[in-house]
Amino acid sequence: MSGDGKRTTRQRAAIVDALGAAGGFRTAQELHDELRAAGARVGLTTVYRNLQALADAGDVDVVRNPGGESMYRRCARGGHHHHIVCRSCGWSAEIASDAIETWATRAARRHGFVDVTHTAEVYGLCPSCGRGA
Repeated sequence: MSGDGKRTTRQRAAIVDALGAAGGFRTAQELHDELRAAGARVGLTTVYRNLQALADAGDVDVVRNPGGESMYRRCARGGHHHHIVCRSCGWSAEIASDAIETWATRAARRHGFVDVTHTAEVYGLCPSCGRGA
């Protein structure tokens, strides 16, 4: 069984393995293309459905790329964290920042908000992609 209480299927196992090997965030379409190139028989709808279930269960992180499309990654770090993501290839690194956490808490308090959550993602070009910029 997976974290969402559903039976782990062959397709879901392939998706999880591909995410683990990706080294960065992938859109559903990119992941589908990679799976198909590796010989997996999985439909795009199945990829979307499984990624959503994995995200709902907290088994993958989701960020939006600058174009607004969801990108998914299997993270090594549990708990709350942020990412720096390459706009070109999707490679990412997990980052933590006490300054972001302090800022979010102070801003919420200043405006009277409670039960606050936040995301902070940083985008740029990784060292490999930035060489040609």
